[in-house]
Amino acid sequence: MTDATDAVDTPTPRRNPKPEAKTIGGRELKPSTLMMGHGYDPALSEGSLKAPIFLTSTFAFENSAAGKRHFEGITGKRPGGAEGLVYSRFNGPNQEILEDRLSIWDGAEDALSFSSGMTAITVMLLAYCNAGDVIVHSGPLYAATEGFIAKVLSKFGITYLDFAAGATREEIDAVLEQAKAQAADQGGKVAMVYLESPANPTNALVDVEAVKASRDAILDADVTPIAIDNTFLGPLWARPLDQGADIVVYSLTKYVGGHSDLVAGSIAGAKKWMDPVRALRNTMGGIADPNTAWMLMRSLETVELRMQRAGENAAKVCAFLKDHPKVEGLGYLGFIDNARQQDIYDRHCLGAGSTFSLFVKGGEAEAFRFLDAMKIAKLAVSLGGTETLASCPAAMTHLSVPDERKAQLGITPNLVRISIGIEDPDDLIADFAQALDAV
Repeated sequence: MTDATDAVDTPTPRRNPKPEAKTIGGRELKPSTLMMGHGYDPALSEGSLKAPIFLTSTFAFENSAAGKRHFEGITGKRPGGAEGLVYSRFNGPNQEILEDRLSIWDGAEDALSFSSGMTAITVMLLAYCNAGDVIVHSGPLYAATEGFIAKVLSKFGITYLDFAAGATREEIDAVLEQAKAQAADQGGKVAMVYLESPANPTNALVDVEAVKASRDAILDADVTPIAIDNTFLGPLWARPLDQGADIVVYSLTKYVGGHSDLVAGSIAGAKKWMDPVRALRNTMGGIADPNTAWMLMRSLETVELRMQRAGENAAKVCAFLKDHPKVEGLGYLGFIDNARQQDIYDRHCLGAGSTFSLFVKGGEAEAFRFLDAMKIAKLAVSLGGTETLASCPAAMTHLSVPDERKAQLGITPNLVRISIGIEDPDDLIADFAQALDAV
């Protein structure tokens, strides 16, 4: 082994970059401004304006005494901990700059990057769960997340309960009380409340404030964190940490990466919540590689512009689709027809996003005809890229979900998930019009 860290108790040591100004004359600088240089010191890289890609597996110590001092700090033989870079399974310059910038968008103390969104989710859950524990989650979740909780963690004696995305405080209270009793019977604890909002693929919103109030009243807030997958709206259109979530989760593959050319994930929150996950990531690996981290740093410089354009496009496309005779309904946050959901949107969201559900009149056959007729939009899974994507979740990403569960969650055969890109909006409307004509 090249390291002496512990998978449970030892978070990765970090280098301490040169302090940077985040304010000018009392004005707090916006994330879009800080993305251009935050966390990077050109003096450390031959004056390069942009950070190089640091393709290395290990980092040299200044001398033997420095090496010993570092590992004394890591192992606790010397108080004060350690800082600096040692080995690329733990961290690296590109990953640390990326993580510093991700923290800014959500107002988080710390962030961690991973090789995929599912790596972020699974390592996080493993870091917090022990045999006998219970996870409470909203539904629906991304199918792979729901599958990991139900099928993999169950092998280790971890059970779960769920509530519908739009659940009221009273409904959430009932589930948390049940989870608390179930955990006691199993000799464990409620390890985490895990949310996804908007839910994939229905766009149903979770009342994070109600979840926090319920957690605080029924469970120990220092033991049971609230984590939320913010991929559909983050980082521009929602800031769940402001509503009381403890950990925000992303598939960086989506809007943050934004060009359908990388796979990565992240979590962010207070350092006390990040440290156990960082320690397990040290052992398991799964950190984003340097090249991917560098590409994400590049993408963060334009994420606001891309998301704004995609959101504007989606609003125009949905305005066209709203009253189309071959459209049964829209799961678009700009056209909510439920008072409870509208209330959550008004309190939690800064924009309607650019990913939505389109319900084609008919069933699977009609949905397939619509998808196969599209010329600009690509038939592909994923979302948040510069190009418009469309897919049929019931027949594709959520095919493995039992039929009764899909029906319960509203994932019907005629549901088409759309992710609008940054093309010309009138061209997109023309494409949707001709594709619906083929239905």
